Amino acid sequence: MGWLPEAVSTYADRIDGIFYLILVITGVIFVVVEAVLLLFVFKYRHREGRAAHYTHGNTKVEIVWTAIPALLCVLIGVLSIGPWLEIRNQANIPADAYAIDLTAKQFEWNASYPGPDGRLGTADDVIKRNQIHIPGDRPVVVTLRSEDVIHSFFLPEFRVKQDAVPGMEIPVWFQATRTGEFTLACAELCGTGHTRMGGRLIVHSAEDFNAWLQSEGAGPPLGPRVAEASAEDIPDQEASADVPSERPVAVGTASPSTDHDHP
Repeated sequence: MGWLPEAVSTYADRIDGIFYLILVITGVIFVVVEAVLLLFVFKYRHREGRAAHYTHGNTKVEIVWTAIPALLCVLIGVLSIGPWLEIRNQANIPADAYAIDLTAKQFEWNASYPGPDGRLGTADDVIKRNQIHIPGDRPVVVTLRSEDVIHSFFLPEFRVKQDAVPGMEIPVWFQATRTGEFTLACAELCGTGHTRMGGRLIVHSAEDFNAWLQSEGAGPPLGPRVAEASAEDIPDQEASADVPSERPVAVGTASPSTDHDHP
């Protein structure tokens, strides 16, 4: 129908399908209800000498108008459970997903990439403000945090929307289907500067993403979640004398920012 933004994630079409299914069902119900309402308004309009008829209900009609919406809700639930589990169940996050930490605060997004030590949550992390750079050839898992109030991580073209809640770490994964620049927004009213809390998500080709990591001084794209990877997956971090000590990863800790990263 073309009412939604371009779909650029691997599961966007399934979410759109559920959206349009719900739209059709609720649209048909709306038209039928309004038509019946207008019919009754006309049929039972005031007429001189006509006595009103009082009724205390009709059991059969009540069963029908209760059963049909219930069955429709069950149908929508059955059709939605598969995509929901695939997208939201943490056990289904792809094992090769590239890991990024994303911290929200009034009114910006700070994306963290592993530094030269190949670990997230250490002092050499590369921080980008209001920019998220991802590879286009593999899934990405973004771990959301919030430093102050509830924000909502919203990528409309990817059909991704997930709250960032203070005190919680919430992973959300997706995979792009093409390269390009896309909208990053906050979909939760989070304060007086809410409308300014936006940015860009840039999907690179594999070669361009590796070049971008090198240009920013970030570590190689090791993923899955580097902080949880086995020791043999992390190259030479013990042998390097330049590796800085780990900084605590705690919700509520201010993230470093780089002034040159403003969009």
